[in-house]
Amino acid sequence: METKYIFVTGGVVSSLGKGIISSSLACLLKARGYRVTIQKFDPYINIDPGTLNPYEHGECYVTVDGHEADLDLGHYERFTNVRTTRANNVTTGRIYQSVIDKERRGDYLGKTVQIVPHITDEIKRNVKMLGNTGNFDFIITEIGGTVGDIESLPFLESVRQLRWELGQNSLCIHLTYVPYIAAAKELKTKPTQHSVKSLQEVGIQPDVLVLRTEKDIPTDMRRKIALFCNVAPDSVIQSIDVNSIYKVPLKMHEQHLDEIVLRKTGITPEGEPDMGAWLEFIHKMDNATETVNIGLVGKYVELQDAYKSINEALFHASTYAGRKLNLVSIHSEKINNENAGELLAGFDGVVVAPGFGQRGIDGKFAALRWCRENDVPTFGICLGMQCMVIEFARNVLGLTEANSTEMSPHTADNVIDLMEEQKSISNLGGTMRLGAFDCVLRPESLAAKAYGTTEISERHRHRFEFNEEYRTRFEEAGMACVGENPATKLVEVVEIPDKRWYVGTQYHPEYSSTVLSPSPLFASFINAAVEYHNEKKK
Repeated sequence: METKYIFVTGGVVSSLGKGIISSSLACLLKARGYRVTIQKFDPYINIDPGTLNPYEHGECYVTVDGHEADLDLGHYERFTNVRTTRANNVTTGRIYQSVIDKERRGDYLGKTVQIVPHITDEIKRNVKMLGNTGNFDFIITEIGGTVGDIESLPFLESVRQLRWELGQNSLCIHLTYVPYIAAAKELKTKPTQHSVKSLQEVGIQPDVLVLRTEKDIPTDMRRKIALFCNVAPDSVIQSIDVNSIYKVPLKMHEQHLDEIVLRKTGITPEGEPDMGAWLEFIHKMDNATETVNIGLVGKYVELQDAYKSINEALFHASTYAGRKLNLVSIHSEKINNENAGELLAGFDGVVVAPGFGQRGIDGKFAALRWCRENDVPTFGICLGMQCMVIEFARNVLGLTEANSTEMSPHTADNVIDLMEEQKSISNLGGTMRLGAFDCVLRPESLAAKAYGTTEISERHRHRFEFNEEYRTRFEEAGMACVGENPATKLVEVVEIPDKRWYVGTQYHPEYSSTVLSPSPLFASFINAAVEYHNEKKK
C-alpha cells in the first residue's frame, strides 16, 4: 500500500499531549499490523536540543544513531517499540542549515532563496524521507508548538502543500483544549473554535479533532464543535484525563480513532487491534497493591520532564514486578554526609541520575557513600556511574583528591577523564559519545544475569570515561569493571559483587525501555529493591 501521512497539530495552549496522542494512534495502528513510525518537527532554531538546558527543554533523548532529540521521541519508542533515528526529529535550525548549505554550494543556481518554496520544500523532503524508504505504511508527523506561533508557520505551510499533493493519503488531526471554568461550572468551546479558525486561515482543514479536557464533554457540545469547525461529528474525540498515559491508546480506541483514520485514508478497518500484551501491562499496573520506594538523586529533580526516561523505565520495571512505584526526588544540592542517612534510609533502592557539570556533585558522592556502606540497592547512570567511581576511589582506595577532569581539570587522580583523541576537540558535540555502542559483559556478573547475555548494545550520551590506568586498583579493591566496549576497551559497567545490587553504567539503559520490552537492568534493580523491602519487613 502507499504510505499514508498523518499530521498532528496543536492549538489553544502548549503541552496538551500531542506526543501522547501521536504515540497512542501509532500504538493502535501497529497493533492492527501496520508498519508505523512518528516524527517530530520542532520550530526552534537550535540544530537539536543537545545544548539546551533541561530547565529550558526537559530531557534530551538520544536515538540509536546518535542524534540528540526531543523527549517526545522517547514516548514514540515506549508506545510503539519502534526505534527512532535522526530522521524522526527535525528542527527549524536543521532545515535552515540544510538550505543554507545548498545555497553555499550553488545548488539553487543563483536564485533568491526564500521561505516558499525553498524552506517549505526542505521541510516536505524531510516529511517524505521516511516514506520513501518503503518501510512504513503510516508516518505520523507531529508539528511542535501551537497554531498561531510565528515559528510554526513554515511547517504549517508545508503541511498545507502536502495535503494537496498527497490527497487521500494524508489527513490532519488537531488537538485543542476545552477549558472548564469552575466559577461558571461550564466547559468552554470558544478556544477550540478560534484554534481551528487559525488553522483554516493558513489553509488547513482538520479531519479529526481531539479535545483535551479534565471533564467529560457532552455529546451535544461535541456536535456543536463539529458544526462550527467543519468536522464530521463522529470525528470529534475527547481526551479526558486518565491516571496513566499508557491508558490513552485504550481511550482513543474506545472512540474509534484508529478506525476513523483508516477510513479517512481509504482503508476499510478489519477486526480489532491486538492489544493483549498492552492490556496485560495495564492489568498489572491497576492491580498492584504493594509499593516499592525508590529515591532519585539529581540536580534537576524539581523538573517533571528532566529525567523522563528514567522515571518511565522505573515505572515499567515496577509494574512488571507487581509493585506500585513510589518515586521520591532528592535534590543533590541538599544532601551531604551528615543528612544522607536521614534522607535515604526509607528507600528500597536509590538511583543516582546523569547530568553534566559541578553543581550538586558533592551530594551525589554523599548519597553513594551512604548507600554503599549501608548496602542499599543502588543504580548509577552515566555521571551517576562516574560518581560511583570517584566516591570509591576517595573512600576505599584512599585517593582523597580523586575526581573527574570535567570537575577538576588538574586533579592528581583523574579516575574519570577524556580519551586522548578527544582532548583537542572544542566543538561540544564533537567530544560526545552518542548513540548505540556494543558492550561485552563479564559472565556471572549482575549485569550479564540481568540481560541474559554477555553481548548487548545500549545508547550513550557522555564526554568523559573511566580511566583505564586505574582499572587494576579498582578490581583489587572490590569494584569490578564487568562491561567494556569490545572495540575501544572503554569501561561501560562497574559493580560491587559483595553488595546486594550496586551497579553503574556509563550508558543510558533507560532510553531503550518500552512498555512491551522493559529494560532488563531496570527490572533487575527493581527486583533487588523489592527483595530488600521484604527483608526489612521481616
